[in-house]
Amino acid sequence: EVQLLESGGGLVEPGGSLRLSCVASGFTFRINYMTWVRKFQGKEIEWVASISKSGEHVFYEDSVKGRFTASRENAKNKLYLQLNSLKPEDTAMYYCLQGFVCRDGSWCPNPPGQGTRVIVSS
Repeated sequence: EVQLLESGGGLVEPGGSLRLSCVASGFTFRINYMTWVRKFQGKEIEWVASISKSGEHVFYEDSVKGRFTASRENAKNKLYLQLNSLKPEDTAMYYCLQGFVCRDGSWCPNPPGQGTRVIVSS
């Protein structure tokens, strides 16, 4: 069974930073692309970033380019998302997903994890 456990969210002021983590189990992490998505209250899931198996290639949604950085540690089955220069409009639940999913209307599974909440507010 695929399990994804997100953590690291919290309340931060505009301009602040957070580092989200995702621990994966139940599948071979190192041979899978991984994806971060977020869900705004009352809206559909939005793709944020996807990272290749080695971590060499990362793809970002336009609004987070230059502010968010995705990375991974395959030896630890961990995925990260560094959030810098946070804005109130980044307030959402953040989830990690197995695969390169949810981008541009592609297949987007329901996140199996509980997510981690990011609130950007002064």
